[in-house]
Amino acid sequence: MTSLGALLIVVVFLALAFDYINGFHDTANAIATSVSTRALTPKRAVILAAVLNLVGALYSTGVAQTIARDIITPKFATQEVVIAALLSAIVWNLVTWYFGIPSSSSHALIGGMIGAAVAKAGFTVLQWYGLGRIIAALIFSPIIGIILGFIIMKSMFFIFGGFSPSRVNHGFKKMQIFSAGLLAFNHGSNDAQKSMGIITMALIAGGLQAQTDIAPHLWVKLACALAMAAGTAAGGWKIIHTMGGKIFKLEPINGFAADLSSSIVIWSATVFPGLHLPVSTTHVVSGSIMGVGSAKRVSAVRWGVAKQMLVAWLVTIPTTSLLAAFFYTVLMKVFLR
Repeated sequence: MTSLGALLIVVVFLALAFDYINGFHDTANAIATSVSTRALTPKRAVILAAVLNLVGALYSTGVAQTIARDIITPKFATQEVVIAALLSAIVWNLVTWYFGIPSSSSHALIGGMIGAAVAKAGFTVLQWYGLGRIIAALIFSPIIGIILGFIIMKSMFFIFGGFSPSRVNHGFKKMQIFSAGLLAFNHGSNDAQKSMGIITMALIAGGLQAQTDIAPHLWVKLACALAMAAGTAAGGWKIIHTMGGKIFKLEPINGFAADLSSSIVIWSATVFPGLHLPVSTTHVVSGSIMGVGSAKRVSAVRWGVAKQMLVAWLVTIPTTSLLAAFFYTVLMKVFLR
């Protein structure tokens, strides 16, 4: 039987590995539009995203507390459950990164938690109300991104329609530096908190943190923030290619509109009182790009690529749930018996 201390070390290592992978897997979300329009060089874009991911990750802890409290009953979040969930999410992220599919790290982690917990104690372990809120946020946030991207882009067409395209694009190349930084900050403020919540669950399960105290410790916040920033600095060029050009051919004004609408959606979910919900930056940004493209004309969006992405989104939670259940069973029968 492996000791609780050793299991906790494994949890922390896997959680930080997940954050690192999330960083390079989701780097594209913050910088794909600015790189594809050449508002920023890839190197500068990655540095900007890494720094502001770090700052954003230290900003708040509301989403971390939601992850720690609202997916499964905390007493069932044992080290083994958390390890199986993280392994599932990491494997899925690496597979989708390898094939350049902008899948959701959030979906992967939540699916992993569901599958591992159900494998341990059945469906009664799930916090149905909290889980329902989280899944609703994951479903509706990209839809809101589509609508908001469409509205913002239409507004910009109305405001800047009388200007020459070259003048508009030149101006918005500079504005994209701001919008890319804003999106990177919001990505860090929402996504890094998911690993903070996972580590907090493990600390509670190991008796190192009171069940009534679900706020992550400072060292947890710093470790997760640094891991995500390091991953972001590593880049994720395959997904950048998909996000930056395969959905819709972006110009600087389109990139700015997509980044701005994405930032509004993610920021609202992260800090709005009563919400503090994890959302998928990948989904929100993809939805915003589709909305921005549709504002120009519906046929401008490459819906075939969007359909492929949608299929990947739909299968993420079921697949990672099954993977996590498999990993949990193997862990209990082979390594932890």
